[in-house]
Amino acid sequence: MNRTQPLSDEDLHGYIDDRLDAAGRARVRAALEADPALAEKAAQMRADREALRAAFAPIHDEPVPGHLRPAAPAAPDWRRLAAGAVLFALGIGAGWGAARWEGPQTAPARAPLNELVSEAQVAHAVYSVEVAHPVEVAADQQTHLMAWLSKRLGHPLSAPDLSGQGYTLVGGRLLPSDKGPAAQLMYENAGGLRVTLYVTALDSGETAFRLEQGKNGVSSLIWVDQGYGFALSAPLTRNRLWPLGQSVYRQVAFAG
Repeated sequence: MNRTQPLSDEDLHGYIDDRLDAAGRARVRAALEADPALAEKAAQMRADREALRAAFAPIHDEPVPGHLRPAAPAAPDWRRLAAGAVLFALGIGAGWGAARWEGPQTAPARAPLNELVSEAQVAHAVYSVEVAHPVEVAADQQTHLMAWLSKRLGHPLSAPDLSGQGYTLVGGRLLPSDKGPAAQLMYENAGGLRVTLYVTALDSGETAFRLEQGKNGVSSLIWVDQGYGFALSAPLTRNRLWPLGQSVYRQVAFAG
């Protein structure tokens, strides 16, 4: 490994999770010793991991919902699934107990989810700032909007109700994606802050929940269900985005 190459978040996660080889650990350790800011970032990542473990320890022994168990010829690794549930389950039931924190992986395994994040955050950046035309079909035509998007996506899609969290539906639009048609729903709170939900077909064996930090402070919570990828994006902190994501997941989860 070339020490002159900048460290990625995958490198840091690999170091924190003890998944790097000796050379990789040595490279990361040297970089942390030479860069106090990077060392502080790594410390915060480690603290977040430990905080999540402590917060969700009570659900460690909950069974993994059947519709989120990946089909495989070999017996599933229940210890890994249970450990993942400790980190990323947000609620009791509704499938959140199956959320897994995915550490460093090979590029092919992570590529579909990375594409989902990129497409969703670009769409959020382009349309969330629009004043005159933030959506293609407004919320006052919600029935038509959802029927249209459902037809184009090839699966029934409903608009989650986020009024309990202070957000109202602005409307939505149809977008192109690498996998075909994509739907974007936009919500807004009384302060004008906008949240977008991006949905598209996604051919991925992963059933993971990931929180990705993008540019300009926009975070995306992503997950996969029944062949579709979902990305909830907003300029919100982790603690403010999780409850929204939990509500959205429970309302749009596809039946098995």
